[in-house]
Amino acid sequence: MKDRLLAFLQNENKSYAQFAEEIGVQPSGISHILSGRNNPSLDFITKMLHRYSSLSAEWILFGKGPMYKFVTQPTLFDVEIQQNEPEAGRDESAAVDWSGGQTASEGPERARQEAIMPGDKNGDPNKRLIRVLFFYSDKTFSEYTPS
Repeated sequence: MKDRLLAFLQNENKSYAQFAEEIGVQPSGISHILSGRNNPSLDFITKMLHRYSSLSAEWILFGKGPMYKFVTQPTLFDVEIQQNEPEAGRDESAAVDWSGGQTASEGPERARQEAIMPGDKNGDPNKRLIRVLFFYSDKTFSEYTPS
């Protein structure tokens, strides 16, 4: 198990002190495991798996399978749009509901119907909307350009 822990630390590019702080254990405990003096406790393994949810329990415990259950790499689409309270002085009638429930084909049509931001939020009539991109939960997008 010490070899797997060492491989994990190398893969994560972490020192054992950084790792100890992240999972909430004493650095000396990790040092003892890496030296072969002690075996990791169930509490240690539980903390490790809780902190690194993509780490495979079967790999760390038995050395079977891949190190990670799944490989995640953040993308632009992983960011969720947060609904904020309207800003003071903002015209709520010009607000667009981005909460979803629309199909790819109705996104641009919905934008046409709601007259998205005819000027900038400070009321400059010389600023015009030139392009809107719609990003969908299925990781596709469409573009709307007003005529």
